[in-house]
Amino acid sequence: MMDLLLTVVLFTLGIVLIVKGGDAFVDAAAWMAEVSGIPKLIVGATVVSFATTLPELLVSSMAAFDGKVDMAIGNAVGSVTANLALIMGIALVCLPSAIRRRDYLLKAVLMLGASLYLVLASSGGSLSFQSGIALLVIFVIAMWDNIRSALRSMREEQTAAGRGGHPRPMGHEVRRNLLKFLLGAAGIVIGAQLLVDHGGNLARLIGVPERIIGVTLIAVGTSLPELVTTLTAIAKKQASLSAGNIIGANIIDLTLILPICSLISGGALPVSAQALAIDLPACLLVGCIAMVPSLVTGRFQRWQGGVLLLSYVVYLVITCSGAAL
Repeated sequence: MMDLLLTVVLFTLGIVLIVKGGDAFVDAAAWMAEVSGIPKLIVGATVVSFATTLPELLVSSMAAFDGKVDMAIGNAVGSVTANLALIMGIALVCLPSAIRRRDYLLKAVLMLGASLYLVLASSGGSLSFQSGIALLVIFVIAMWDNIRSALRSMREEQTAAGRGGHPRPMGHEVRRNLLKFLLGAAGIVIGAQLLVDHGGNLARLIGVPERIIGVTLIAVGTSLPELVTTLTAIAKKQASLSAGNIIGANIIDLTLILPICSLISGGALPVSAQALAIDLPACLLVGCIAMVPSLVTGRFQRWQGGVLLLSYVVYLVITCSGAAL
């Protein structure tokens, strides 16, 4: 009993370190990029998008390095499912909104295309190194689209006066953000290691596969930064901003994290039968529910949010009941 309690405490500490460390790291990374002269929109499209997925990247990479492949895949794919079905579901139920199709079309195609490709490429029971390279190509296209969209927005918003200079940062400001950067990075690394180590221990102590811990507790834990962003966007009545952040994070989860895990595991990433039968199809299904109706109607609708939340409950029930068999 004491072993279980200690494991739960350390596992929870890992989540707290990841959330707090990720918040500090993103703020500091964005500040460093901005004072270097990079426009704020470009920073958001690249640095911040990548930094918000750093927890998932580190957790899955460490799990793959430790040979916990089911946990690595479960965290990456489970985070996408949680982002869409749980977090985006909450956003759409609370605040449906109209969208501009051109802002979402390519991102939706890349996310759904990556999900479908992952299902097909893994059907033989593993994700090959070559398949990982194809996913990395999708990642590069997504980053290019982010930068292109940011540049277009800059041109639209640019005034006749032109761009102003960037003020020289004060010494105390540099020290504060450097400290935030280092402490944030350390928090993410330590938190990720705690999640991997004690996630495995938790699975052993309660008698469930590591995959279950990966697609539920760890996936939701590493998705907490997106949840906080979503709740903030709801409070500011900007649900479309939340949706854009979630879709961008999902593309990185699918197209960068899994290829890196494949490389770490020796060139081919084994995919369990349960992941093939449940996790990957669920990820593709909730992606279709979230994006296809919206692209057709030009709106994120409340009923979509309800269906997404219901889908997540069904997914958890199927996942946990499968573990109990």
